[in-house]
Amino acid sequence: MRELAIIEAPSVLGLRPSGVEDLPEALFRAGLLDHPGTVRADRVEAPTYDPGRDEETGVLNPVAIARYSVRLADAVGAVLDRGGFPVVLGGDCTILLGNLLALRRRGRPGLLFLDGHTDFYQPSAEPNGEAASMELALATGRGPRLLADLEGRGPLVHDEDVVAFGFRDAAESARAGMQPLPPALHTVDLDGVREPGAEAAARSALDLLGADRSSGYWVHLDVDVLDDAVMPAVDYRLPGGLSWSELETVLCLALADERAHGLDVTIFNPRLDPDGSIAARLTRCLRGALSARGGQG
Repeated sequence: MRELAIIEAPSVLGLRPSGVEDLPEALFRAGLLDHPGTVRADRVEAPTYDPGRDEETGVLNPVAIARYSVRLADAVGAVLDRGGFPVVLGGDCTILLGNLLALRRRGRPGLLFLDGHTDFYQPSAEPNGEAASMELALATGRGPRLLADLEGRGPLVHDEDVVAFGFRDAAESARAGMQPLPPALHTVDLDGVREPGAEAAARSALDLLGADRSSGYWVHLDVDVLDDAVMPAVDYRLPGGLSWSELETVLCLALADERAHGLDVTIFNPRLDPDGSIAARLTRCLRGALSARGGQG
């Protein structure tokens, strides 16, 4: 079984210091490190947060995000080089850029994007300039070149190699003027998960990623893909979402596949979980899914 190497990435450069930076420690307290084969591999500290919106790009902290992404890619790459499976704990969703950069250095990766939002905003439509609402657009090469063409390797992932899964923000993003999702990018919204069932929807999504991708795929988990009733500890709440059981089914299938090369977890805010009960439930979910990699119960 591949070593499960935890990388802490407590960056809030694409959001704000709201509490998501405490995600790693909250999951450690809940027992994530007790999972068999798990090691605490690295911690990539973010530079100082600047609340001022960059005039040229319209984005918060663009230079810092670009530099942080390279450092995070180095940490993820070091785990991949020694045959480990990186589990990256955010932080906000911009950590996806560093994770994908690590795979992009090695080839052409796929992406299973589990998120309640599609995060495809352009700077002009994002009211606060938060890149955590833009990371999928940036990863597919859209947006300020500083972030959309890291190391001259943009796009980090091609449209046709992405499956956006479980989102439920279509009406909200349309009202806000978010740019449309490109037609080649595969989408399975919440209704598209519910209609066939989570297992069938997940299997279809993994098929769309393509069996011939030697570079494998990355799994991005923004916990707001979960139903707001069971995951209220997020900064941007939206009614509806996946159940714990549905998420566990999807993650188990995705991580059991040998093409899965890493997982990140973002946006859980422990400050909105004062008794730690949500962190404990999230940890059980992650441990169950990670067990699927080694056939453990």
